[in-house]
Amino acid sequence: MQGIKRKVVYVSLYETIAILLTGVVFYLLGFSVFDSWVASVAASGIAVLWNLVWNTIFEYWEARQVKKGRSTRRRIAHAIGFEGGLVLFLVPFFAWWLSVSLWEAFILDAGLLVFFLVYTFVFTRVFDHVFGLPASALPDSNNNLAAKKA
Repeated sequence: MQGIKRKVVYVSLYETIAILLTGVVFYLLGFSVFDSWVASVAASGIAVLWNLVWNTIFEYWEARQVKKGRSTRRRIAHAIGFEGGLVLFLVPFFAWWLSVSLWEAFILDAGLLVFFLVYTFVFTRVFDHVFGLPASALPDSNNNLAAKKA
């Protein structure tokens, strides 16, 4: 599976699981059910947009690398880049919606960040195992030339 179809499936699966997990975490931290689910769904919407942007940027960079494939090091870089960008968007949102200080929102997001760094790494690895690598990570071949031009 390649292209936009791959991205839509990836984001849909990733965010569905993330909404469930984040909503439960917020609730367990003492926020109301309503605030927990709204924060979770809104954070997911922000994450979906960032995910599409980040994966496009990452795959653009990745396709231009001499060494192909997704090593552990490259997967870690992908996860850190995604989560680092997401922090910039989510901390102000959490502070506003949950009526907490920026510092409290940052601490809350830091806890989620630790969890989601591992989650992103594991999810991407499992996703690539089930659906195969994207064209940007495949070794060069005649079949891959068309994917590079697209």
